[in-house]
Amino acid sequence: MATTTSTAESNTEKNPDDWVSGDEPMTGAQKSYLKTLSEQAHEADPTDQDLTKAEASKMIDALRGKAGVAGSKK
Repeated sequence: MATTTSTAESNTEKNPDDWVSGDEPMTGAQKSYLKTLSEQAHEADPTDQDLTKAEASKMIDALRGKAGVAGSKK
């Protein structure tokens, strides 16, 4: 019989602090999304900062909440 795992137990959503590549520079996709979200949330554009992938991911989550983007982690 197959067992199911809840999202909380799943390994598909790791904490950015635990990412192996979290210390690498943010990706172009992250940079573009951050720019869009900052505009939607009426926040300063963070893309001029040298963010890591992990930092960018955390900022994306925060801005998604402020911008009211569906699926955001509030």
